[in-house]
Amino acid sequence: MKYANDKVTDLQIAYIGGGSRGWAWTFMTDLSMDASLSGTIRLYDIDRQAAHNNESIGNHLTDRDDTVGKWHYTTCDTIKEALTGADFVVISILPGTFDEMQSDVHLPERLGIWQSVGDTAGPGGTIRALRTLPMFVEFANAIKEYAPDAWVINYTNPMSLCVKTLYHVFPEIKAFGCCHEVFGTQKVLKGICEETFGIKDIDRRDIIINVLGINHFTWFDQASYKGIDLFPVYRDYIDAHFEEGFNEPDQNWANSTFACAHRVKFDLFRRYGLIAAAGDRHLAEFMPGDEYLKDPETVTSWKFGLTTVDWRKEDLKKRLDRSARLASGEEEIELKPSGEEGILLIKALCGLTRVVSNVNIPNTGLQIPNLPASAVVETNAVFSRDSIKPLIAGAVPSDLRALLMPHIENHEYTLEAALTCNREPVYKAFLNDPLVKGRASEADVKQLADDMIENTMQYLPDGWKNN
Repeated sequence: MKYANDKVTDLQIAYIGGGSRGWAWTFMTDLSMDASLSGTIRLYDIDRQAAHNNESIGNHLTDRDDTVGKWHYTTCDTIKEALTGADFVVISILPGTFDEMQSDVHLPERLGIWQSVGDTAGPGGTIRALRTLPMFVEFANAIKEYAPDAWVINYTNPMSLCVKTLYHVFPEIKAFGCCHEVFGTQKVLKGICEETFGIKDIDRRDIIINVLGINHFTWFDQASYKGIDLFPVYRDYIDAHFEEGFNEPDQNWANSTFACAHRVKFDLFRRYGLIAAAGDRHLAEFMPGDEYLKDPETVTSWKFGLTTVDWRKEDLKKRLDRSARLASGEEEIELKPSGEEGILLIKALCGLTRVVSNVNIPNTGLQIPNLPASAVVETNAVFSRDSIKPLIAGAVPSDLRALLMPHIENHEYTLEAALTCNREPVYKAFLNDPLVKGRASEADVKQLADDMIENTMQYLPDGWKNN
């Protein structure tokens, strides 16, 4: 990369999963709207045609008169070609297909185990990790060989385990996980502030927070706006609106598979005194299975939804159609900021600014001193030129630690299973998971694990076939 006049030029970014029909477009759009960065995006994907379509879409964005961030997009045939000389590596992949995810999410329903997402916690998160982590072993080894000094940004779920694997294989890697769930909770606090104080257009970044927890089960123990402690404001709002919840202006839980009324957040605040900082669909999966995810009727009563894989398959068809329209020029990408911070973090690591943001990295600095150093935790960190310095978030309260630890233990079991192709740690993870405990017999849970492994065998290393 080169520096001139508060700009970085000739920046080299390798995009693993560059055929993405969603996140890649968000990334491209944000890049096209920022004049301070330019360079080359090398797209690498096992689906080469999908990456080539994104090459056309990205270069068309550059050719438009209304874009200020000018990038050259190129499709690479090998990961070596993509990584060699890269300053940054972005990883955003779908492990397997939605057919495998259909089993991840819905097969546990035969034991009365319901999952609202199925990509991080619960049986679905564990099996998804078995497909994903061997690929991350390959990515880590390739980065070590071809781009050891690059910053690596992971967007793939299960986030904590993906980051954990990168560091396990290549301890010196400069990797971190980005997730927007914290931003969503800042937006909820922003909306409550606007409604409570009659203020318009608060910037969610002005909601100052202390972040602590693990990805998708993250918490705020401090939140303020312009010196105002938001905990009493949040408590009063919950007392007045607990039954109906909070509906964001641009979303409605009843007609969006991803939206919620934030009633799970409200209930967790009443129970534990901290602000849960993820979408209700994610938060519910970290709690015991007889609570928010007891059955579909219970889910509806808490005003969030079960995101079915059938819906994801239909949505994929729409995105494939849109990809063709964008690649051909029949449709244009709207230049609208995504609200994500990936580009801002790249700018900070290039030295163009300094940013405090939430990040998923190992707890080796003991950001959360009463969680294991081996855990990948989500806390705030300072991003500056070629540096991420995690901030000390403080200890989590003992009752929340008790909720977090089964999932941190399961990260260890799942990583062991993925690296050794061994079913025993999978059984331990299933039986230890709060969604599963008490829902079925040990024999039935182990049979469920075996059946789910069989359903994803096509995407597992050969070692599983012999075990």
